[in-house]
Amino acid sequence: MIFRRDGKKQPSQTAVAVCLLAVPVFSSALTLDEAIRLAERDAPSMAARQAGIEAARSAAIPAGELPDPKLALGLQNVPIQGEDRFSLNRDSMTMQMVGVTQDVPNRDKRRARVEAAQASVSRAEAVQRVERLNVRIETALAWIEARAIERKLEVFKSLYEENRLLAKAVQARLAGNAGQISDSVVPKQEAALLAEKEDELQRSLQQARADLRRWVGAAADEPLVGNLPFWPVDTRSLTHNLERHPKLAVFDPMTQEAEAQIRQAVAEKKPDWSWQVGYQNRGREYGDMVSLQVSFDLPLFTSSRQDPKIAAKRAELSELEAERISMRREHVQELESDLAEYERLKRAVERSQKILVPLAQEKVNLALSSYRSGKADLGTVVQARRELVEARLKAIDFIEQQALTSARLHFAYGEHQ
Repeated sequence: MIFRRDGKKQPSQTAVAVCLLAVPVFSSALTLDEAIRLAERDAPSMAARQAGIEAARSAAIPAGELPDPKLALGLQNVPIQGEDRFSLNRDSMTMQMVGVTQDVPNRDKRRARVEAAQASVSRAEAVQRVERLNVRIETALAWIEARAIERKLEVFKSLYEENRLLAKAVQARLAGNAGQISDSVVPKQEAALLAEKEDELQRSLQQARADLRRWVGAAADEPLVGNLPFWPVDTRSLTHNLERHPKLAVFDPMTQEAEAQIRQAVAEKKPDWSWQVGYQNRGREYGDMVSLQVSFDLPLFTSSRQDPKIAAKRAELSELEAERISMRREHVQELESDLAEYERLKRAVERSQKILVPLAQEKVNLALSSYRSGKADLGTVVQARRELVEARLKAIDFIEQQALTSARLHFAYGEHQ
């Protein structure tokens, strides 16, 4: 400790550092909400879509502007014969010219360009919402899969304990001169099979963590906390939200952009024009001159030039509308399929938890009791235990699949995008 002159004690920096190091550091945990937040913030695909929006906004700025003016420099009426040939100041008609030309597209064309550019920005924003949906869904699916595997692995703690109890029961029977000596090997075989299945789950967990790492980076290595999510599934509400699905909503700005391009093609039938101002300098004994010129396009051959472009743009709009209808039907099919699957899984989860797992546990208890009393062989007990293991893991599978289906429905149709 160090002391101030007034006699009051003041902790040193070293002591403070030691105290801070002595405080335990609690490792952070990754919830589903946190995983989704990190994915939206850090996913490279989201950064790419944001860059696309910025590019579209920047491209929209000059959409309605006039083209850059042109600077014209030249010589006019330079003689190439006679005594004054190649002279720039002896002939009254020889002039050094500087001028400016400005092209002026017609108003309808410029307005259509602005509308197309604004629709392009809206399309880029809609594409970003589609990518946001994809990021949220894929992150949720990866988190749910990894968390479900962890829950399966937690089951193995009780399975190994039950295996040790089985080994004791076998040893007790053998000590009482009952059963066969080969029975002593069976619990060891079962333990080895459990370890093999556990290794497979560990591999699947590493793969699921790798999937999650794609979206949240190093945070995927943090402990996962929280139960498997279940969002309410309201068929009427989800069906009502179908039209707001981001993949369908992106067709609105795409249609607006296509319609603006049609108007732009139609506007090409109207003539553009340009103006030019020039200053001509002549010899000192002659006066300088100024010229003004206006020119107009002459769209005389529309049937072979503008009309085919208009037809092409209208065909693209028809193609876009057909793609919208096709996409909507696809999503209707996916929604109905997911709703049916959710209802099936809901019943399967309830059946598994209330009937199948309890019956499998009861079968194991009865088989073990019969084995201890000498009324059943060890093979019956082992078979019943295997069925119980499968029933427990399958129950988690059903819960996982229900959570996955619930996540797809919630993010695609349940949220307000």
